[in-house]
Amino acid sequence: MNQNTIEEGKTLAIVSYITLLGTLVAYFMNRGKGNEFVKFHIGQALRAWITGLIVTFLAKVLIMFTGIGLLSYFQYAGLVLAIIGGLNAMNGKVEKIPLVGDIG
Repeated sequence: MNQNTIEEGKTLAIVSYITLLGTLVAYFMNRGKGNEFVKFHIGQALRAWITGLIVTFLAKVLIMFTGIGLLSYFQYAGLVLAIIGGLNAMNGKVEKIPLVGDIG
């Protein structure tokens, strides 16, 4: 992937990390262009948001059964992963997000 591809796709790559709706917007806007940088970051953003949904659900179930309120902080896992990915996109890096970047 060359620097020109990265520069052309940087905006859409960043948009992909702005909620799950941003991921869908970036996906549909990139369909015609086929920018590899955007495609990579859409995949990473999707992993971040799906992880966030799953972890939030599991944390709520665990809180319900254990009563440990501190587990509620796990609901921010998807947001933290999305911020890391967004920073990578903003800096033009093709780095996978921690923990779930290799899934799929």
